[in-house]
Amino acid sequence: MAKSNEKITMKGNPLKVEGRCLEEGMQLPQFTLTGGDLADVSNDKFKGKVLVLVSIPSIDTPVCAIETKRFNQEASALSDDVVIAAVSRDLPFAYKRWCAAEGVSRVVGLSDFKHHSFGKAFGVELPDLGILARAVFIADKSGKVVHVDYVSEVAEEPDYAAALAAIKRSL
Repeated sequence: MAKSNEKITMKGNPLKVEGRCLEEGMQLPQFTLTGGDLADVSNDKFKGKVLVLVSIPSIDTPVCAIETKRFNQEASALSDDVVIAAVSRDLPFAYKRWCAAEGVSRVVGLSDFKHHSFGKAFGVELPDLGILARAVFIADKSGKVVHVDYVSEVAEEPDYAAALAAIKRSL
């Protein structure tokens, strides 16, 4: 589990990463993303919930698909006080299609395609590729960041056990 976004690679090749590196204890940055109905979705929608933001490069890649399915599976055992959202630059239509085809119902697909602000606010902007790096951010019910995992190799999955432990501590 990496606490920093300083050394992120793709298949061993270093990537340029832009944005502020989040740290545990800080307030979750304000964000505006786009939901499946093309409406804006911000932090306010999740007030009073434990929020898990899973930053992924693209839902249509194998590792992102595995990760999203795994979080969907884990969510079935969690309280309704937990919201898990996958965030990428994929179009909302792609999320809806993919989730329906894969039976994913407990992970919300949110897109940064319109505002392009999430990447820099969360330190996952990969400007040379136009996508987001893989990371997991968890905020407690008050919006305080309680878990940060910048996955150092984009082609690898995050530390699920650490994320689940942070979720359970936040309930």
